[in-house]
Amino acid sequence: MQQSPNDQIRLGLIGCGGRSRDLLNELIRARENAAIIAVCDVWRVNREQRAAAIEKAFGAAPRQTTRYQELLAMKDVDAVIIATPDMTHPRILADAVAAGKDAYVEKPFAVDFQDGKMAWQAVKRSSRIVQVGTQRRSGAEFIGAAKAIQDGVIGKVTRVAMEVHFQEQRWRRDYHDVKAEDVDWEAFQFGGRIPGPFDARKLREWQLFRETTNGIAGLWMCHLIDLAPWFLNDPYPKHAMTMGGVYLWKDGRQTSDVFQSMVEYQDCLVTFSMSLTNAAGNRNQWFGVKGTLDLDNRKITGEGSRDPNRILEPMTIERVPVESHMANFLRCVRNRQTPRASVDAGFQHAVAGCMAGLSLETGRRVSFDREKIELV
Repeated sequence: MQQSPNDQIRLGLIGCGGRSRDLLNELIRARENAAIIAVCDVWRVNREQRAAAIEKAFGAAPRQTTRYQELLAMKDVDAVIIATPDMTHPRILADAVAAGKDAYVEKPFAVDFQDGKMAWQAVKRSSRIVQVGTQRRSGAEFIGAAKAIQDGVIGKVTRVAMEVHFQEQRWRRDYHDVKAEDVDWEAFQFGGRIPGPFDARKLREWQLFRETTNGIAGLWMCHLIDLAPWFLNDPYPKHAMTMGGVYLWKDGRQTSDVFQSMVEYQDCLVTFSMSLTNAAGNRNQWFGVKGTLDLDNRKITGEGSRDPNRILEPMTIERVPVESHMANFLRCVRNRQTPRASVDAGFQHAVAGCMAGLSLETGRRVSFDREKIELV
């Protein structure tokens, strides 16, 4: 790797869809000496749009490619941002660290357990800095809630209820303007994982198909289940059971529009529910023997407790301001410290998500062997 003459962190962007737009804006707001110098996407339209935005932001046009391997081979790229479809994250990450690149990799860390374990081990063998895009780890109220629970404010936590609800055909996108000649379909097939001829819908609506995601477990549950190992100081679940299906939006999707999973940690049961069928509101409540922490409303009360040491006066969850998730990554690239959402944190949420997804697929309870690091 060449040393930048002005100490600039030179980034490669792999994946130029909607999430990359948000990450580009975060990079600009971080006001760090960093710039994107190369972009990769299989679809020309997305790639060129993001390249134009990058040229406007940093004053130089980035190089473009449809193959991420070509970007990783660029000697002047110091680190990469991986914002590709879910099932590609582990392989690209493993190849990135093998190429000597630090990486910011979007969540979920993995939707297939063996892929996730492979990537986790690859990073652990390397000296690379990896930040996982579970950005609640950099959220002021989430850091405050973690501190409150770990300090025992609500006592021993035995149950957690998480819910997310929409009433929409979420993840539908227009794909009728996608032309085969504008897509490197072989690259999108990712070594044969997506068989068959060109399919514009699979390219644009990959969130709806089992070949490219494990559904809500990876698409959304990862955001919130990541809080469980963090807040509880318990890295891996013991068991997971899930039910769900396509109950309303019968639009050809294969992934659920109603989903509920129970994930059991040590002496604590976490439930995660999501529906695309009714906008019933969200819920993120942690039930302890001395009271209840309501993260959505930033309140801690003695509600539900009869313990003699229960919380008597309601309190507000402390907000602990920190630098942004992207700024934290860039700082850690410079000082070689562990980022806020480390590769260990990423693998931990992936274990829970993969267990939940596999339970839905098989209709069986899935367990985890902590000694062997294997699903049972």
